This record gives sequence, structure tokens and C-alpha cells, in this order.
Amino acid sequence: MQDQVGGRPPRRPPAPGSFRLATVAGVELRVSNSWFLIVGILAFVLAERIREVAPNIGTGAYLVGVGVAVLLYLSVLLHEISHALAGLAFKMQVHSINLHFLGGATEIEGEATTPWREFVIAVVGPLTSLGIGGLALASVDLFDQGLLRFAVVALAGANLVVGVLNLVPGLPLDGGRVLQATVWAVSGRRSLGVVVAAWGGRLAAVAALTYPLLLPGFGFQARLIDYIMGFILAAFLWAGATQALTAAKVRSKLPSLQARRLARPAIGVPATLPLAEGIRQAQLARAGSIVVVGADGRPTGIVNEAAVISTPENRRPWVSCGDLARRIEDGLLIPADLGGEALLRSMHTTPASEYVLVEPDGSVFGVLVAKDVDAAYRDA
Repeated sequence: MQDQVGGRPPRRPPAPGSFRLATVAGVELRVSNSWFLIVGILAFVLAERIREVAPNIGTGAYLVGVGVAVLLYLSVLLHEISHALAGLAFKMQVHSINLHFLGGATEIEGEATTPWREFVIAVVGPLTSLGIGGLALASVDLFDQGLLRFAVVALAGANLVVGVLNLVPGLPLDGGRVLQATVWAVSGRRSLGVVVAAWGGRLAAVAALTYPLLLPGFGFQARLIDYIMGFILAAFLWAGATQALTAAKVRSKLPSLQARRLARPAIGVPATLPLAEGIRQAQLARAGSIVVVGADGRPTGIVNEAAVISTPENRRPWVSCGDLARRIEDGLLIPADLGGEALLRSMHTTPASEYVLVEPDGSVFGVLVAKDVDAAYRDA
């Protein structure tokens, strides 16, 4: 989920432009280089207001601005931690919390398995921001006029705005995940929830782009920063919503990808069997692949199709099937009943050209060739 202040993007290697700040409960806290840019921008924007509060502060206004910006990002961090804790509570693997230009993102592996889990993981972020904003607002009168009161007011205002904006019902915002979970719960279709929430995100993008034009109608003068931020937010929301729609289209094809249906028939042979004899037996059995099996009948290797083709016919009687077999490592054995997203996830975890499909008792059912899966996906 990725949004201004909360997200769950797919797992990926850490971006080159980021560094690890700390590790808490096995979850990495990473900070993007772009974070320093937004802190500088916020310090510059806040400096003018800080000078009004403390006229004699001079250039120290920028230093105070940096302090206030860091305080605001600490509240963003709490927002992200709430997403992480919710994911951990549902036994999901949380890899990292990332702070960046637009706020933050929490990287959780996989997806929620029920609408309720999706709803909880999404909604805790905005509720955390609203809670921080409410507490800060309630405590404003405890402070005298000055920089400390200014910081508390800024903390209250920023978190209330962030909380409300993130409840906007459109992906990739948290509110889009809430809408997705709601539609999913009512319809029983996750994909429909994604499509509805993604179009909500596109509408939100249009609103972000046009809001500076509406400010004069409410008695406010639109500034250059309003147009810049409106454009950045609109581009971010539109891109995120479009990505969600693309993912929904991909997911709609997944049910047709069933390992058992796509498998090539295979025969099991001992490692010492000459390749020529293995090919002969495969042709008689009309099998497309040869699997090397042990004495117990369980697969230990798979004969590489490319290696067979490249072996001259006059050499095949003198080459054993085991010589051309790739040892079956973890991840190359796939249950024959696997399908859809689980099948693709298994193949993505261990990239290979061929996989051995096994029955529940460990016997060989067939061989799944990666290019066959790709072809089936394209034709779906």
C-alpha cells in the first residue's frame, strides 16, 4: 500500500537513493534521499511564518523550520508504524518502512487474505494521524505564544489534513484501500474493489490538479506552491490508480493459469540411463520432458531441454540422463494443484525455465515449462 503517508508496495530491493536508519522488531526503517529535499522545502516555506512568531530570530528561522519538519515526519513515521503493527498482528511479513518525498510507505509482503484485514491495515494509518492531530490540537492552550506553540499547531494541522486526505476513497491512498475492502466485502470480488477504488483515485487526481483554480472562489489566493503541489499529487495519484487498474487486469487472467492443466507429460528415469534410451522412452510415452528420479521414485533432477537439443544424436547413447539434468533445488518442485497468483509467486521466487510438478505423495505428475505459462497468460 503506497500513499502520501502509508503504503504496501510490492517487495523490491532497497532503492539506491535510500539508507537504513534503524531496524525495529525485524522491520527496516529506511530514509530516501528525497526526504532531505522535502525537509528543506518545508523549512523554507515555514520560515516566513516562524519570523512572524519570533521576529528577532533571523536566519535561525530556517533551523527551526527544519526542526518542525522533522517533527512532522516523526508523526508520519508513527502513521507507518501503525500499518506495520497491523500487518504483523495478522501474521504478515513486514519488510520495511520507507520515508520519502511524499511521506512514507510500509512494505508488507503479499496481500491481505480477507476484506476485514485489508480494511484494518489500511484504516489504522489515517486514524493514527487523526489521533495525533486531535491530541496536539487539544493541547495547544497548554503552551504560551511562541515557537513551541507554533510547532504544536503545525503538528495538529498537518496530521489532521493528512488523516482526512488519506481517507479520500481512491487508490493509492489508504482511503482507497478502505473502499476496496468495503466493495470486496459486499461483492465478494477483490478485483471489483480494486477497479472501483482505482477510479476513485483517478477522480482524486483530477481534484488535486484543479483545486488551486477553485481557491479564489473561497476567498484564498492561489500561490505557485499550490499549483506545484497540486500537479505533483495529481501525477502521483493518477500513476498509482493506473497501476492498480493494470494489476487488476493482470489478476483477472490468473485463474486460467493452472499448473496441472499447463504441464507437459513427463517420465521418470534413473540418472544412469543413456540419453538416447531416455528419449526413446519419452517418445513412446508421448512425454515432453524427462525427470531423473531416485530409488524411491522421487524426483532429483530434470533433464534440460536445451541441453538435449544441443547434444548430437551420435553422442546421445554415451551421455546419461543424469549428465544433462539440473539438480532440483528448493523451489523447483511445485505442487501439481497450484494455480493462479500462488503459482506465479512460486515461479517468481525461484526463477527457472522448467519446474517439476509433484502429486501430494511426492510422485512426478509432469513438468511445467515457464514459456508455456507465459504463452497461456498472453492468450488468456
